[in-house]
Amino acid sequence: MILSAFLKTLGQIGDRAFRRVLLLGLGLTVLLLAVVYALVFFLVGWMLPDTLSLPWIGAVNWVDELLSGASLLLMLVLSVFLMVPVASAFIGVFLDDVAAAVERRHYPHLPEAPRIPVLDQIRDAVGFFGVVVAVNLAALVLYFLVGPLAPLLFWTVNGYLLGREYFQMAAMRRLGRKGAVALRKRHGLTVFAAGLLMAVPLSLPLVNLVIPILGAAVFTHLYHGLAAREGAAP
Repeated sequence: MILSAFLKTLGQIGDRAFRRVLLLGLGLTVLLLAVVYALVFFLVGWMLPDTLSLPWIGAVNWVDELLSGASLLLMLVLSVFLMVPVASAFIGVFLDDVAAAVERRHYPHLPEAPRIPVLDQIRDAVGFFGVVVAVNLAALVLYFLVGPLAPLLFWTVNGYLLGREYFQMAAMRRLGRKGAVALRKRHGLTVFAAGLLMAVPLSLPLVNLVIPILGAAVFTHLYHGLAAREGAAP
């Protein structure tokens, strides 16, 4: 079911409505990372003098340029960690549009789902963003303790969080909050597996830029598949 949802999502990239949301999400993601990069670049330039004097070497004029250029590589590395909270913020902003595009293409027989009120979207997005940041900050100590197993822990923690929230937001459009939570709990392993498969590519620089939007589409398909299996309300 997860593979089918993923393939359907890839097959819809050429759809105009879906592509519009995808490109908008991609643009905002790049903009966010560019702002952070600009801040890092500014701080590097501000903290380092134009000329650095080293013992036995003398004046070095290229340290500022070297470290400023290296800040781009640093941002690619930081994007591995930044994209998880970015994905958590995007779910509240883009899920309605992504889900609507998916349903128009693949589930045209369904009535249009009522849009989630903007304030509810903002509240859920901010709340989820806070949870993701808090959990990952708390897990930093564990990341250092487990050494080479840190990526597995990172993927497991964030796979659970992303799967939980993305699925509930997709299901909530048609089942309401209580119904969405109940459906997620009945299919917790499937939802976790889908979240894990989303968390792993979020760790890949550049690839991770499109994952939040694609993930919203995958979880929309996943919800419809599980709801149809149970005979739940569409």
